[in-house]
Amino acid sequence: MVVDYKKIDLFGKSFIQKIVLKPPFEFAFPVAEQACFLYMLEGEMQYQSDNDDVSIPANYSLFLNCINSGKQIHNSNSNSNGEIVIVTFHPDILKKIYERELPLLLQQPRNAVSNLSSEKINNDFLIQKYIEGLLFYFENPSLVNDDILILKLKEIILLLSQTRNAESIQVVLSQLFSPITYTFKQIIEAHLFSQVGIEDLARKTNLSVSSFKREFTKLYNDSPANYIKTKRLEKAAELLLVSNNRITDIAFECGFNDLANFSKSFHDKYDASPTNYRSNLNNKQ
Repeated sequence: MVVDYKKIDLFGKSFIQKIVLKPPFEFAFPVAEQACFLYMLEGEMQYQSDNDDVSIPANYSLFLNCINSGKQIHNSNSNSNGEIVIVTFHPDILKKIYERELPLLLQQPRNAVSNLSSEKINNDFLIQKYIEGLLFYFENPSLVNDDILILKLKEIILLLSQTRNAESIQVVLSQLFSPITYTFKQIIEAHLFSQVGIEDLARKTNLSVSSFKREFTKLYNDSPANYIKTKRLEKAAELLLVSNNRITDIAFECGFNDLANFSKSFHDKYDASPTNYRSNLNNKQ
């Protein structure tokens, strides 16, 4: 149930919203070509996507692409009200205020093959202070004008670009300007030899881990862990044959981040250590 609702518009479109919700509550987002930054000022919310629920406690935030992401937040367990501040990013407004060139955060990331549409942002002191500044304008609406709002929009983009979530946020935001959707297989193949785990791959495909595993098994007729490890070991064996690179470098190039684990897995598959495998091949030539 919505207890209180206030909003501030920029160029005729919703820019900042402040919503007080009494539990149990559900709040749905309109399907539109925009991205939203949701900051949990008080209480706790659950973000419901198609495959998973993400808990967002007070002082944490959620960044999401409203086109491809889940459309609802809810909370049915809390005894206290939830208070949320939402900052909305419209692509036409962003293009208007950045006439010459979009900042890096809004540009298409290089070599990023991902359908990620939401990102949870941990408690960040600078963002917390930014939200406190926005609350001042809700309390003093007569002081609001377009110039101030443009500065506030540029400020949040700058702050988001400096968080440790910046890379993921860039993927989500860039979809507003370059709406590319990758197939499941394209995402897997692009990250097959990167040092990413199953959870990261699931996020890039915009699926929960359980849904990701089901989809993977259906497509590859194998578990993600076994298939990926096998492909990485096969590439390592090939590189041992055709290159003189150090074994450590080959392990990292093939997606292994632990040399001991690589050596054990390699021995299990080829019944020889990487060093002996290379030596045996060279002796046969």
